[in-house]
Amino acid sequence: MFPLLRPALDLLTRLGWVRKESAGTRGESLAAKFLISQGYRIECRNFRIKGGEADLIATRDGLVVVVEVKTRSGGRFGSPAQAVDRRKGRRVIRAGRAYCRAKGISLATLRGDLVAIELPPGGGDPQIRHYRGVLTDPGRG
Repeated sequence: MFPLLRPALDLLTRLGWVRKESAGTRGESLAAKFLISQGYRIECRNFRIKGGEADLIATRDGLVVVVEVKTRSGGRFGSPAQAVDRRKGRRVIRAGRAYCRAKGISLATLRGDLVAIELPPGGGDPQIRHYRGVLTDPGRG
């Protein structure tokens, strides 16, 4: 439709005037690739409901795994895992419950995971840590 739009965006990106991809978006892509390499199947990305959201929803071995992905570049604000509190965990689990209900899946198969990704400044290989079952909502069963 706009034949000059793509080359113009590429030029602006190379000049640093337009970001190609946010750290969060890159982190979610890295987390999805990592989980797939570990035998998970990605069912849904960015699942949102009122009062809850999950970055990824994956399945493996009969489990439904709702995943919060936290990405940090540099260590200025602490580790990615330190940025996830109980409130955030409840919101992710709430989204997972809604997903299971919508798909007719037993809530007993639900687990809340965190994938923490650190992007080294100046490039290099990201550090990926997978924390299984750390997200909970103790107020609900």
